[in-house]
Amino acid sequence: MFILGCGLATLETAANPYTTKLGPKDSAARRINFSQSFNGLAWVIGPLIGLYIYGNQSIVVGEKLTSMILPLSIIGLVVLGVALIFTRLPLPEITEEEVGLGHGIDTSGVEDKPSYHKPLINQSHFVMGVIAQFCYVAAQTGIFSYLINFVTDENQYPRFDVKNGPYFLSIGFALFMIGRMSGSYMMGYFKPSRILALYSALCIVLLPVVSLQFGWISLVSLYAIFFFMSIMYPTIFALGIKDLGPNTKKAASFIVMAVVGGAVFPPLMGWISDHYTMSIGFFAPIPLFLFILFYSLEGHHVKA
Repeated sequence: MFILGCGLATLETAANPYTTKLGPKDSAARRINFSQSFNGLAWVIGPLIGLYIYGNQSIVVGEKLTSMILPLSIIGLVVLGVALIFTRLPLPEITEEEVGLGHGIDTSGVEDKPSYHKPLINQSHFVMGVIAQFCYVAAQTGIFSYLINFVTDENQYPRFDVKNGPYFLSIGFALFMIGRMSGSYMMGYFKPSRILALYSALCIVLLPVVSLQFGWISLVSLYAIFFFMSIMYPTIFALGIKDLGPNTKKAASFIVMAVVGGAVFPPLMGWISDHYTMSIGFFAPIPLFLFILFYSLEGHHVKA
């Protein structure tokens, strides 16, 4: 699984710059954002494919790893087929500038600024951007991971059968995809930092509603959080690397590494859920969204 994860991460990193070659440079960022929105489509389809393969059948204890052979074999064959196709295509050369554009970094045609000459550790908007990204990925992974536990928890109303879990997960990911696409459109009219502030504030308001067991209202609130989290990763990324000049690429690598938050937070959220209830566990991400709210209002400003 570790090797698979490394391969998929490398594939995404290598594929993004080619998006910049599919049209004018001025619209490269929009094309990248649009293409990455299809991650959400894959998240919608993935659980449904798993449901189709297993046919709502519970896995016998001791056979869980064996049950993964078929889906992972299919993924491997599909990726191998795509790789063979690309070996036969005359792919264009990718310049260093296009690699930067592929990750949302465009430093061309920008005049020199005082912030270009400060060490990254002294760039407060960058340092807090790394922390904000850590908080976001931590909160996102925790909420994504425990959706099925929430809707199937015996203390929860409404409560659903665990065999229907993939359907609920797909609904959440569909809302995430819709939120990403609609958010990208809204950023043409409103500042990204304002949208980030609004969405993080709404997450802060909705998490207690999820935790206080208001029945269907809590479930709808949880799905609304999926929608409002959608634009946070790319927006925090863009704010964190703003006006860093020659240090932009190095800064981007640090912000990407902040995804380690997704490995740290879910065990804590699970511990709270085990010792109290699954609903109480959804109080845990609130401090993380509070920091993101602070970053969107104050912390993202570039200081000379």
